[in-house]
Amino acid sequence: MANYDVLVIGAGPGGYVAAEEAARLGKTVAVIEKKAIGGACLNVGCIPSKTYLQHSQWLLTFDQARQYGIEIQVQQLDFAKLHAHKDQVVASLQNGIRTTFKQAKIDYFAGEAQYFKGTTFLVDGERITGKDVILATGSHPFVPQINGIDQVNYLTTDEFFDLATLPKRFVVIGGGVIAIELAFAMRPLGVEVTVIEVAPEILLTEDPVAREIIRQKLKDLGVQIFEGAQIANVKPEQVELVGESPQRFDQLLVATGRKPNTDLAKAIGLELTDRGFVAVDQYYESSKAHFYAIGDLLPTYMLAHVASAEGIKAVRAICRQAEDPVDADAIPRSLYTSPEVASFGMNEEAARAAGFDVVTGQLPFAYNGRAIATAKTDGFIRLISEKQYHLILGALIVGDHATDLLQELILLKNAEGTLDQIVDSVYAHPTISELIQDVAKQVIAKGARS
Repeated sequence: MANYDVLVIGAGPGGYVAAEEAARLGKTVAVIEKKAIGGACLNVGCIPSKTYLQHSQWLLTFDQARQYGIEIQVQQLDFAKLHAHKDQVVASLQNGIRTTFKQAKIDYFAGEAQYFKGTTFLVDGERITGKDVILATGSHPFVPQINGIDQVNYLTTDEFFDLATLPKRFVVIGGGVIAIELAFAMRPLGVEVTVIEVAPEILLTEDPVAREIIRQKLKDLGVQIFEGAQIANVKPEQVELVGESPQRFDQLLVATGRKPNTDLAKAIGLELTDRGFVAVDQYYESSKAHFYAIGDLLPTYMLAHVASAEGIKAVRAICRQAEDPVDADAIPRSLYTSPEVASFGMNEEAARAAGFDVVTGQLPFAYNGRAIATAKTDGFIRLISEKQYHLILGALIVGDHATDLLQELILLKNAEGTLDQIVDSVYAHPTISELIQDVAKQVIAKGARS
């Protein structure tokens, strides 16, 4: 029987980061993973999707270049090479995790963890015990009840990236972040894409103005969108909609969200919330002592960087270095479309509801010299601040490299900085980041006038 200070179950971005932190703090550590090392993000989510989006972005760049006198002809599209590139990226990052584990003396067990008793688990018959256990078992695709869906050979995001050939007609049921990113990835590759969303609009979690920009971009690309759709039936080669013509497909993707993998938590006897997540305290400890839960098991954002941050904080609590939980108002939320959509913190309505005297500012990318020079003028920057001290309450950026730009604002917020630091800084010219300074000046001026 193997004994460890910290046993981590799940090798996704929450689990492997937690394991590395525990090893750094001097603990003996083991990780158990029943699928591929790196979890959903690395293997069937964040990384492969961004690889495909980059392939599509190259093609969109060629199209844009033609508008300004650069004629580039794409002779052929070798999807097998694009697919192989994706596999190379994934394999490289998997090897990086394995190398880190080896260097940190973290033991890795490939296999499914079955609960035995106490804090002991079985993996292929071997008993593995941790003084403290961190559950990082992630989530799985949610497939709603749809007439006929069980008779169709559909894909979820767990299988999508195994496609070795491009479909001609690709239908996506779902209009959330993952569905829309994959629509942006597939359409420039020459695939006919249809998005079917039963909610009133796609991307309901996003700002309405940002949502409209992305909707129009999809239409410009030739993506067909059905919002507020009623699915009557799904057949092997078409989706039948109430009041619309059938939508034919060679490949159907169901991308309608994810649900936490709580089977192991239930076997242990951990308390769950009303919504089916694992109940934890502010230090990520569950209803049973020495059992912690992080990532998609919790009712927080299902994002890789959130799981990693929670994993670090859980480990520090175990090591008697407890910190406050992850601050939900400092988490970047991103949609990797073209243009990108990135936000954090409160919007104007939430800030007012929280009692702040709110001042906002917004300027379009078309106001910025670098954006004009590079023909990347779609989008805007919006800052939400409070009037008296110019504290940053939130931000929304729609535009090229929005997620990278947003990080500057999050760092400033975490450092308890204000818009005054942005205004007083010297920005390189010409850069897109100058637009952040211009909006900060606008906010301060508006606050002074009101």
